[in-house]
Amino acid sequence: MTTLASPTRQRAALTVLLTAGFTLAVDFSILNVALPTIGADVGFGLADLQWIATAFALCAAGLTLLMGRIADLAGRRRMFLLGMALLGAGSLLGGLATAPAVLLIARVAQGVATAIVVPAALALLLATFPEGPARERALGLNGALMAAGFTTGAVLGGLLTDLLSWRWAFFLNVPVAAFVLIVAPRALVERPVEQRTRLDLPGAAAVTSGLLALVLGLTRAASHGWTDGPTLLSFAAAVTLLAAFLAVEHRTASPLVPLPVLRRRSVAIGNLAGALAFVTETSLVFLLTLYLQEVLGYSPLGAGLSFAVLGLGTVAGGLLGPKVIGRFGNRTAIVGGFVVQAGATLVLVLVSESASSIWLVLAATFVGGVANLVVIVGFTVTATSGLPETEQGLATGLTTLSQQIGITLGTPVMSAVVTAVLLGGAPVLDAVTTAIAVNGALCLLGAVVVTALLGGRPRARR
Repeated sequence: MTTLASPTRQRAALTVLLTAGFTLAVDFSILNVALPTIGADVGFGLADLQWIATAFALCAAGLTLLMGRIADLAGRRRMFLLGMALLGAGSLLGGLATAPAVLLIARVAQGVATAIVVPAALALLLATFPEGPARERALGLNGALMAAGFTTGAVLGGLLTDLLSWRWAFFLNVPVAAFVLIVAPRALVERPVEQRTRLDLPGAAAVTSGLLALVLGLTRAASHGWTDGPTLLSFAAAVTLLAAFLAVEHRTASPLVPLPVLRRRSVAIGNLAGALAFVTETSLVFLLTLYLQEVLGYSPLGAGLSFAVLGLGTVAGGLLGPKVIGRFGNRTAIVGGFVVQAGATLVLVLVSESASSIWLVLAATFVGGVANLVVIVGFTVTATSGLPETEQGLATGLTTLSQQIGITLGTPVMSAVVTAVLLGGAPVLDAVTTAIAVNGALCLLGAVVVTALLGGRPRARR
């Protein structure tokens, strides 16, 4: 793949890739507020509503590593375009759905599209900008829009459901996909694949099945508890399949994930930091949604609008992150970001039943959003730098996997904490603040792990 020499073409490529990434991030949360309305319109029972979100998450997280590797072999631009076409078709189908099966097929299509597009888009972005300040700024914008997209989805879902129809949450993707498909072929440049290797099908089957089992277990735990039989069975299957995957990768001549890549400290610790970053911030949105609606009495739309400040913080953090990295280095950016995020999170244990607590929520979520995006940019730069071009798709697949597993894992973990406190007879406020304290502790854990294990000297000031 060649680096785009023309600044105009670089800007066009960045616009296309960021548009696609933001749209897919919105899809993670845009239907959450609308689930009861969708269920009534399409015919889902209350117990089955979770599958609207689960069908998407299973495919998005379970297939991303495989799709990142396929993009390495088949061509990243080709896979990116294929994924965007699938996103447009699936979204149109979802907007027109009148039966549960059709809607679930649409969500599966959107999840598969996400698994295809996100690692391919990130690999294309890395190829468009060489290592250095320009790439870090691009990664900062990408991280900011991806994180802001999750928050925007909550706000946009409420607005569309109240003012128009939940179907527009699907229909909006159609013109976006059309725009990207028109512009991308001219904006994105890719050298033909020079060396084709066999795809590791046994490894692909093992890791994909293992990740699907893991995500299914996590999503089921949120609704049925961590001691539920099928939940435990899913986790056992995940452990068995992922262990089988490592055994296959150790023996095969053309591994899906070359094990030396996973032994790189920057890749392993960087992705752990990224997973913790997404676990903490996305689950904090869940906890504050409970607080705003169950304690302060906000409507779903009002709660969603309250997170607009968090969205602004993530954008600011995406712009600040590259500057922090340039001056202090990746490790300091990640550790400092986690420490600030922990402080902004832990101060939220002071919220009360008073309406004035909203000001504390707004201030703390803004600061926490800035810090969280500094961590995300730092983890992305750390986990994708210094690798040969042939492994960039794999590296971006791993970072995407960390992101999506983090988003999927956070809410069930925090939900389990809330449920345990409620079962002990405590009020909702106490349950939420206890979970917030756990959330802040996870941020501090991330800072400690990165400090102890990442190593390396900070980057010199430019």
